[in-house]
Amino acid sequence: MLVTERETPEGLLVAVCDEDVLGETFEGEGVSLTVTEEFYGGDAVDESATVESLARADVANIVGRQAVELAIEEGFVDEANVLEVGSTLHAQLLRMGRS
Repeated sequence: MLVTERETPEGLLVAVCDEDVLGETFEGEGVSLTVTEEFYGGDAVDESATVESLARADVANIVGRQAVELAIEEGFVDEANVLEVGSTLHAQLLRMGRS
């Protein structure tokens, strides 16, 4: 998986995607999702490092079946809140009130 971390005024933003979806565009039910190098292109890391980044995230965008399924398994994302966009999955994480 590819992971990028950025500090923002809202806290730590983490972008995670499966390597095979980078550069792809997915469409479905009025939604278009482009997995850009600028936003999602990051370091290739293993599942453990991905989990560590998501644990620190205040906001996260997660794309790809493997990445989203990992986020579900680790309790970061509720499966009911996952979007299926074309042939991939997309989820967002927002933690409020952390200090």
